[in-house]
Amino acid sequence: MSDIEEFDPFEDLSDDELDALLAQGAGFDGIDTEEAPAADRAQGFRSGFVALVGRPNAGKSTLMNACYGQKVAITSPVAQTTRRRMRAVVNRPGYQLVFVDTPGIHKPKDGLGSELNRSALSELNDVDVVCFTLDATKPFGRGDAWVAEKVKQSSAHKVLVIAKADRADQAQVMAQIDAAREEVDFEDVIVTSANERFNVDEFIDLLCSYLPEGPMWFPEGMGTDTTDEVQVAEFVREKVLLHTREEIPHSVGVICDYFERTKKVVRIHATIFVERDGQKGIIIGHKGEMIKRIGTDARLDLERLFDSKVFLELDIKVKAGWRDDAAQIRRFGYAADE
Repeated sequence: MSDIEEFDPFEDLSDDELDALLAQGAGFDGIDTEEAPAADRAQGFRSGFVALVGRPNAGKSTLMNACYGQKVAITSPVAQTTRRRMRAVVNRPGYQLVFVDTPGIHKPKDGLGSELNRSALSELNDVDVVCFTLDATKPFGRGDAWVAEKVKQSSAHKVLVIAKADRADQAQVMAQIDAAREEVDFEDVIVTSANERFNVDEFIDLLCSYLPEGPMWFPEGMGTDTTDEVQVAEFVREKVLLHTREEIPHSVGVICDYFERTKKVVRIHATIFVERDGQKGIIIGHKGEMIKRIGTDARLDLERLFDSKVFLELDIKVKAGWRDDAAQIRRFGYAADE
């Protein structure tokens, strides 16, 4: 076979001429190298981010789980249950809605509390819609007014969401609506009950009406951007909160140290951190009964989440004063910029 002489069409061009050519978007064989419209940016496709904000235990996480159709954010009656910004993706024909569940905004008592507030407030101007969420059963208070003032300053669309309506009467619901409307000029108001799925689908439809045209931010099958390790840590912490209630909740942090998924089983090791030796004893319980109960409940939830058999091993360590240690707060993943 005879040698074929290689031909370089750009051989005689200088670097400056090549740069100019690339800037014009020229390509080979007359192909335009400008970005082609992606399939997920079909004309009319709408997408955006929605932040659920409010006081602790207002019902934000439960409502997000109901909208997503599966548990992705942990819940408990304890304040500061949500410590991370959790995202859940809801896809509808022509729409992609990304929920951002934020920590409850409260008066901070330590460095962790301050960081959680910064995390929640930072979302107000980074989303397309802000949903100010109120618990229908609790009177509108000074804390709610303070949060409402922050919501008022947001440039996003504003929707008032009354949650837990199944536990309140009409007079309570109307009182919440009237009080909130005195603080903020909301574009829409909706009353919901996540437990009864009352107005959940209507809530999603309402939010979609405010979304701008845009790309599909997450692939079709991706429901959350949270890692497996983070979900493990959160589900274990939830069980600690549920089983210990008022005894140690705010002092608890959890880190997933090891995660291995095989075809048949998921193997996990997680460490529970507390601030005092007495708290460690509470979690261990009499003859280890409490830690076994926490582990069993967490394992069952994780098996449902991962659709696999789970082997979960838990350890407990004391880390005094971690809630006022910026480095430890970051280590646990609770920093505002995480």
